[in-house]
Amino acid sequence: MALRHLTPFSSLTPRSKSLSFFTTPHNKNKRFSFSVSAMASAVRKVLVPIANGTEPMEAVITIDIMRRAGAEVTVASVEKQLKVDACHGVKIVADALISDCADTVFDLISLPGGMPGAATLKDCGTLESMVKKQAADGRLYAAICAAPAVALGSWGLLKGLKATCYPSFMEQLSSFTTTVESRVQQDGKVVTSRGPGTAMEFSVALVEQLFGKEKADEVSGPLVLRPNHGDEYTITELNPMMWTFDNCPKILVPIANGTEEMEAVIIIDVLRRAKAEVVVASVEDKLEVMASRKVKLVADSLLDEAAKLSYDLIVLPGGLGGAQAFAKSEKLVSLLKKQRESNRPYGAICASPAWVLEPHGLLKGKKATAFPPMCDKLSDKSEAENRVMVDGNLITSRGPGTCLEFSLAIVEKLFGRNKALELAKGMLFVKP
Repeated sequence: MALRHLTPFSSLTPRSKSLSFFTTPHNKNKRFSFSVSAMASAVRKVLVPIANGTEPMEAVITIDIMRRAGAEVTVASVEKQLKVDACHGVKIVADALISDCADTVFDLISLPGGMPGAATLKDCGTLESMVKKQAADGRLYAAICAAPAVALGSWGLLKGLKATCYPSFMEQLSSFTTTVESRVQQDGKVVTSRGPGTAMEFSVALVEQLFGKEKADEVSGPLVLRPNHGDEYTITELNPMMWTFDNCPKILVPIANGTEEMEAVIIIDVLRRAKAEVVVASVEDKLEVMASRKVKLVADSLLDEAAKLSYDLIVLPGGLGGAQAFAKSEKLVSLLKKQRESNRPYGAICASPAWVLEPHGLLKGKKATAFPPMCDKLSDKSEAENRVMVDGNLITSRGPGTCLEFSLAIVEKLFGRNKALELAKGMLFVKP
């Protein structure tokens, strides 16, 4: 059984203990003087506005991680309805309309990027007033990707501060502020970041600003973050085989109540960026599901309908509740068994290798990994320390912090390393 590394190994040490993801100008650092005990006791209110054309990874990662930290997060639509059509066909249902939030005081307002979503946020008068008041009152505000330039810069909220954004918006940003190329930049009460590939670092930095470093460390541990942000990712592969398809790969991504929303959205978003045909299917009796951190996602179809087709790949996101729902779905388990029997690719991340694939015999004779506390459920743990493990037609991975690598590994198997790296650099996951 040959062991092949698709790229030379970079450091595969456990996650970095340092959570100083953001860059701070030394002379501005003193603006922050939070009491850790006060942080711990107060409920922190966070607003994440979304629009049609919002980048779903940037929105959902921030919502999920802030809720993991214990923040009370309101997802607010700036459209006329709660359901928004984010980029790459991801449908998200907001908690409220922005007009419902106008009189609420938030400890943080964080703007996701994506176009035309960022432009729609900029044009929302209610949101503009709220963020301007946030800045005037000395409370934290943040933006990522296109939003620092398109929204914050246009509103005049970056004057005299250092900020960063998505590379193609840096020239626009430079007309409003001093630009830097940090992956995450904090100056005074504003935190900015670059793109989908920096969204986890950005969100953990926001946790640190709201709750303190101890909480940021506590939240980041289970994410299984990379120790080497920006470096090329590494995949471990055994028994290499070609993953073949006709014309365009057709991929099934099931979702359920309790699915880990970061993992689901990252997988869907990245594979659609690669131009794969992705079918998001609900295993529940309705299209809308409530994911593990209470993000409401809308599937393309019910599994009963989706199961009538055959797929080049079936890939399961994690989340304990979602994985348990998958394991109980006879239709999904039957599809997975047929996929294995026909030697077509299938995969899972986080809880799903341990809770779905293992008990149904879908890891027999295969090396796999899973969410670290669940690896004890794997009958063969010999390769479980790998962040992404490919064994023939099976691909598995560990958690939210490995999900971009997992998704890019799928792109690499289907379309080649060059395509995967092109996407990785475009998302700022790998340094351009």
